[in-house]
Amino acid sequence: MNEPKRLFDFPYYQLEKYPQEKALNTKYDGIWKATSTQEYIDKANAISRALIRMGVNANDKVALISTTNRTEWNICDIGIMQTGAQDVPIYPTISEEEYEYVLNHSECVYCFVSDKEVLDKVMKIKNNVPSLKDVFTFDEIKGAKNWSEVLEKGKDESNQDEVDKRKDAIDENDVATLIYTSGTTGKPKGVMLSHKNIGSNAKFSAERLPIDLGKSSSLSFLPVCHVYERMLHYMYQYCGVELYFAESLDTISANLQEVKPEVMTAVPRVLEKVYDKIYAKGGELSGIKKKLFFWAIDLGLKYEPYGENGWWYETQLSLANKLIFSKWRKALGGNLKAIASGSAPLQPRLARIFNAAQIPVMEGYGLTETSPVVSVNDMRNKGFKIGTVGKPLRETEIKIAEDGEILVKGPQVMVGYYKNDEETEKVMEGGYFHTGDIGEIDSEGFLKITDRKKEMFKTSGGKYIAPQLIENIMKQSRFIENIMVIGEGEKMPAALIQPDFEFIKDWGAKKGRNIPTDLKEIVKNQAVIDRIQQEVDFYNEHFGQWEKVKKFELTPDVWSIEDGQLTPTMKMKRKVIKAQYKDLYEKIYGPNS
Repeated sequence: MNEPKRLFDFPYYQLEKYPQEKALNTKYDGIWKATSTQEYIDKANAISRALIRMGVNANDKVALISTTNRTEWNICDIGIMQTGAQDVPIYPTISEEEYEYVLNHSECVYCFVSDKEVLDKVMKIKNNVPSLKDVFTFDEIKGAKNWSEVLEKGKDESNQDEVDKRKDAIDENDVATLIYTSGTTGKPKGVMLSHKNIGSNAKFSAERLPIDLGKSSSLSFLPVCHVYERMLHYMYQYCGVELYFAESLDTISANLQEVKPEVMTAVPRVLEKVYDKIYAKGGELSGIKKKLFFWAIDLGLKYEPYGENGWWYETQLSLANKLIFSKWRKALGGNLKAIASGSAPLQPRLARIFNAAQIPVMEGYGLTETSPVVSVNDMRNKGFKIGTVGKPLRETEIKIAEDGEILVKGPQVMVGYYKNDEETEKVMEGGYFHTGDIGEIDSEGFLKITDRKKEMFKTSGGKYIAPQLIENIMKQSRFIENIMVIGEGEKMPAALIQPDFEFIKDWGAKKGRNIPTDLKEIVKNQAVIDRIQQEVDFYNEHFGQWEKVKKFELTPDVWSIEDGQLTPTMKMKRKVIKAQYKDLYEKIYGPNS
């Protein structure tokens, strides 16, 4: 078979080149169930035949919403795209209102969901989505239509020629999927990605993967509704990699032991958790074992690749690997040749310690609009540099604008935003995609991200947070005069809140509460803290789970232009505020933040 060009070509390419008995693997009731490459294709064709019988036309939209990654998702993905329709993967944790917006904006005709929790959310708003004909579930749920009914409808192969005709009519430049991203305005934008966008990204990313083709396995746990994990699924198919779906984030350790994969993807938050767990266990040791453990950690934190620290360091590191780090590798399954880290900035200390321990963590950079990979590190051929996001992929051109913004041109750059030409033109000015990130390219060609142009940020879990959106809603509270949402690169969003001191004094007087007059005392008053907690809880309901403000601290002064916290147009000076309340920031996240 020729190189795959459309996303549904990837399983067929795998069948011809590296046919797998265990192409897709999901755990049901404690037992791994394998789906071969052939069965994957056969079921995808059954889905395609059924959808055509159900009236799905080219360019219709079908939603996929799953709490965990699972075989059914991948089968439906291929089955939907083969009909010429586009699938719309949706984050399971967003609010019902956002479900309603995305399903309406994309005009989805059908929806596949994983479990009861997601089904309940969709059914609550189904009547508000006129285009939505039916919802099917992967789990068996009483009273709900199951996806097996769709497979059953597709068993009759008499319309397979119609499926083949539809496939033949699809070009690699046609739109394959719509992926909705959080927007600063609060309305998610539908990113149109073509078969070529994602397909080229899968093939070119494969060039950076140091594994044995046709003989490796991977563990998948990052949400497949995000383009990062999804693109890698096609890449794994292209490379003949067995794909195992972790049961949940909580079972990663156990699943690593069972699967012993050669490759997996992670976000910095997961790596932070792994490191914190290892560090805590080291702290429980005593005597010489404890000394050795922390000696190895100190050594690892000084790591530079390619023997740059000299032979004496390398000799010590070799010893540390035998005595200490070998246990770390074993805890992660013992076979890892690459962990691709993306979606948020990786702390250099983690890159050092894991690579010192021969657990190769390679950081990359990209966005949904770039399908997603723009650049990625690769240990081979001197392609790895700590503190950078690697060198650009093949056929990818990176330009740094005068203001430092990273501009990208290449086969992975999106078709545009769905039903939003204005926004598309804005980000594609001059033929390059404007990332909104600030960076530089060093003399060796490595890309380094230095700042955010936009105020949006990501937590260490890789979730986008639009702080202004949250702040504007929270400021509706009479108790909150100003609020700054924080948490870039941290595990969760939090906030620094400047209370409306005058209102709180009035409230205290009316309620007969003994509220102090001194501002420094007001912010320590438990009744005030509890009341503001109620307000935060109330407004948190507007947001998805990852956007909710999990902690806050009250600031003991009024933010003003005179004191430097606000600009003349009353905008917050975020860096100034963060620096001024460093103690409160550390109270929330800890002293090493």
